Amino acid sequence: MPRTIWSGAISFGLVTVPIHVASATENHSISFHQYHLADQGRVRYRKFCEIEDRQVTESEIGKGYEVAKDQVIPISDAELANLPLPTAKAVEIESFVPLESIDPIRIGAGFYLTPNGQVAAKPYKLLRQALGRSSRVAIVKWAWHGRERLGLLRVRDEALVLHLMYWPDEIRDPTELLPAPVEVTEDEIDGALALIESMTREDLEGPEFHDAYTDALAQIIEAKREDKPLPEAPAPETGGKVLDLMAALKESVTKAQASRGEGHADVHELPKKKTTAKKTTAKKQPAKKAAAKKTTKKAAAKKTARGPRSA
Repeated sequence: MPRTIWSGAISFGLVTVPIHVASATENHSISFHQYHLADQGRVRYRKFCEIEDRQVTESEIGKGYEVAKDQVIPISDAELANLPLPTAKAVEIESFVPLESIDPIRIGAGFYLTPNGQVAAKPYKLLRQALGRSSRVAIVKWAWHGRERLGLLRVRDEALVLHLMYWPDEIRDPTELLPAPVEVTEDEIDGALALIESMTREDLEGPEFHDAYTDALAQIIEAKREDKPLPEAPAPETGGKVLDLMAALKESVTKAQASRGEGHADVHELPKKKTTAKKTTAKKQPAKKAAAKKTTKKAAAKKTARGPRSA
C-alpha cells in the first residue's frame, strides 16, 4: 500500500468528504549513490551552521524567511499547518469544466484520493459517481508543501484522482522559442497526415512502451558485477541530411507499416510533388479500349475502398 502523504477533506458545497492522499505513480528507475573513486567510500552531504562552523542535526534545523542579511523570521511546521487559509486542511472545489478545455501542459502529477474511514465511504462514492456522469472535471484549490495549489479532480475507474496544476502565470509564452516563418505545402501536410494514420493505434500497450533505458542500465550493472564484457551499444542509424521532405515522409510511412507487420501493398501513396515539366498529350484510344480502362479503374477503386486501412 502506498503511504499517505496528506490528509484532509474534499469540500463539495456543504458536503465534506474526509480523504487521504497517496501517490498514484511509482518510480522504477535505477538510482545511484556518490562514491570516492580512490577507495569506494560513500560521499555524503553534511549540514553545517555558518556561524558556529559545525555540523548540526535535523532537530536543530528549522525554516525561516530572510527579511535582511541580519534578520530572519523563523516559521515553524505548526504555524504552516495552521495557516489562516480555508484550503489549509481542505480540498476546495471551485468549479467544474470539460476536460477538453484544459491545456495538458498545465496538468502535473496525479494522486489517488481514498476515503478516510467508513463514514466517508458514502459521500466519496456520491462525488465519484456524480463527477463521472457529469463528463466534467473539478477544479480545486488546497494548501500543500508551503503554498496554495491549483488542482484537477477526475474519476479513474472506481477512484478519485487529484492532479497538480500550474497556475496560469506559471506557463511560459512559447512565442520567443518558435522558428522563423516557413511555408508548408498542402502535399507535405497530406504526407504527414498519411504518416500519422500509419502510426495510429488504440492503446499504449506493447513492447515499445517499455523502459528500455533501465533494462540496458541493469545489463551493464550485471555485467560489471560478474566481471563480464559490457554489452555493445547498437549502431546508430546513419541518416543523411533530409533534402526531399516528401521522400522522407513516404519512407517513414513504409517503415512504420513494416514495423507493425503490414505488407508493402498496404502503403498509402503520398501525394506527388507538382512539377513544372511540360504536359504531354496522350494519344486517343479507340472507344472500346477507353471504356475497358475506365471499368478497370472503377473496379480497382472499389477494391481499394474495401481493403484494410492502416492503423
